[in-house]
Amino acid sequence: MTSGAETDTAVQAEDFGALADGTPVRRWTLERDGARVRILTYGAIVQSVETPGRDGSRAPVALGLPDVAGYEKFPGPYFGAVVGRYANRIGGASFVLDGRTHPLTANEGDTHLHGGARGFDKRVWDAAAVPGGVRMSLVSADGDEGYPGRLDFSVTYTLGQGGALVLDYRAVTDAPTVLNPTSHLYWNLAGADSGSALGQQLRIAAGHFTPVDGASVPTGEVAPVAGTRFDFRETRAVGAGYDQNLVLEEGARGGDAVAAELYDAWSGRVLTVRTTEPGLQLYTADHFDGRPFGPCAGIALETQHFPDSPNRPEFPSTVLRPGEEFASRTVYAFSVR
Repeated sequence: MTSGAETDTAVQAEDFGALADGTPVRRWTLERDGARVRILTYGAIVQSVETPGRDGSRAPVALGLPDVAGYEKFPGPYFGAVVGRYANRIGGASFVLDGRTHPLTANEGDTHLHGGARGFDKRVWDAAAVPGGVRMSLVSADGDEGYPGRLDFSVTYTLGQGGALVLDYRAVTDAPTVLNPTSHLYWNLAGADSGSALGQQLRIAAGHFTPVDGASVPTGEVAPVAGTRFDFRETRAVGAGYDQNLVLEEGARGGDAVAAELYDAWSGRVLTVRTTEPGLQLYTADHFDGRPFGPCAGIALETQHFPDSPNRPEFPSTVLRPGEEFASRTVYAFSVR
């Protein structure tokens, strides 16, 4: 998959306050071709993405908060953060790897969600400038939230041609473990402060989905989307009530194939998603209660492996072993129609 990232992206860094415990936070700003992206060292959070609409005016299209205190006050939505070690859910808050059971932190009933009580989204990352962007990195110690092995992890943000936001994940481990990071960006192409994002037009190259039980953990079945509300193979308006992993078609994984496309007719903005991942979680944030955003204020398109894969050998593997390098890429490209 090509990124088009080049060194003509403007990159700046500045102090951006501190956490309640006094830990300083920095903010990095990337600008290119009319797009501007701001990223925090806290949670590797994408605080804002600004792109022009049909009228040429630039507006924020990703939900974000104005200060660090806001992210500490409202951690649950994971606004714009990188979540890990394992995005989405692991049923029973445990998994078996090489014959050994690994109990994890249960932070959603009996389920492990988005890396646990103190996942990657609640850590302050190291940051360094790279050509066209910034690399954020951290070390997740052996036993972190129950996961085995020391994990050296990074996500590199760059802006490519046309202001495309490119996320490159890399990781190595010193012991067998599982890994499934994602970016928890919420998109509203009409503008982050425009209210509900429902009605924007969505297409997803997914012919199957992974049905879930009452705890939103996959049952193990991979079912066709045909005849269900999860069929977005043809562009249609997004409605409420989605929190579901969709299985991307083989041709939509890697390369330059489109995994998903979101379009807002009012502004003319188009978001195109490309990824090397096999799945995409569609989440419409119905439970937002107005603090600070109302219901369905943003649409999450989380590129990922499938939920509960460590307990589902029939799903694509998320195991990472010593001597291997985890590598994943997702590209969010913007245009106007």
